[in-house]
Amino acid sequence: MLLTNFFITVTSIGHNLERQLLLSNYDKNIIIMKNSISILYLWMFLILAGAGVSCSASKDASKTARKEIKKKAVREARKEARRYKRQDWYVAPGALPMDKQVERAWEKQYLQDENGYPLYLVATGNSVAETQAAAKLQSMELAKLELAGLVQTNIAALIENSIANNQLNAEDAASVTKTVAASKNVIAQEIGRVDVLFEIYRRHDMNTESTVRIGYRTDMAMETAKKAIRKQLEDETDILHEKLDRLLNF
Repeated sequence: MLLTNFFITVTSIGHNLERQLLLSNYDKNIIIMKNSISILYLWMFLILAGAGVSCSASKDASKTARKEIKKKAVREARKEARRYKRQDWYVAPGALPMDKQVERAWEKQYLQDENGYPLYLVATGNSVAETQAAAKLQSMELAKLELAGLVQTNIAALIENSIANNQLNAEDAASVTKTVAASKNVIAQEIGRVDVLFEIYRRHDMNTESTVRIGYRTDMAMETAKKAIRKQLEDETDILHEKLDRLLNF
């Protein structure tokens, strides 16, 4: 859009110069205006060409990165899927083939944001129950708990640094540290809908074992955790709202 507006502006200037050229009665002015028009259009061409090359290079780099992620995911997925099949794991009827499910999980794990940090947090849960449905439910809850543990670890490091920067007194700092350390279950309860990357099963006599791997966007997980921890701090401490705003501003 910016390039389009720029092109329209420059073209309009060029047309104005051409109109002035037609109205001019002096050869000297004609030569100057002709040169101005030529330089103006050359400048416009170079800028547009440079922008096009830059955009093309960025697209090519992004495309190459996606191909590399896909290549790594396929390689890791094949190895992992072969191991599961040798151990008598199977997928639910109607689900994607095991290779494809595991490949999708690895792709999520390799994705990064613009700063090079993981775009998704990935966690696994395993459980055994009398029915497949019960086993899946339990393994999902365990996977969410593991996911919450990953988020808690990240939040704890950030809050520790924030405590130092905001110069909380010893009592408030101890309250915050204690609340964060005990926040794993609370965060797990607040985590919303997760992306089930793969789910596999195998039989154990009369029982069924379930393993699920889930993914959750890192930014969403961090925001969910901050809200949960803030609510706990508001309920359990006397720290002012302004201090909490500064403390959780990361």
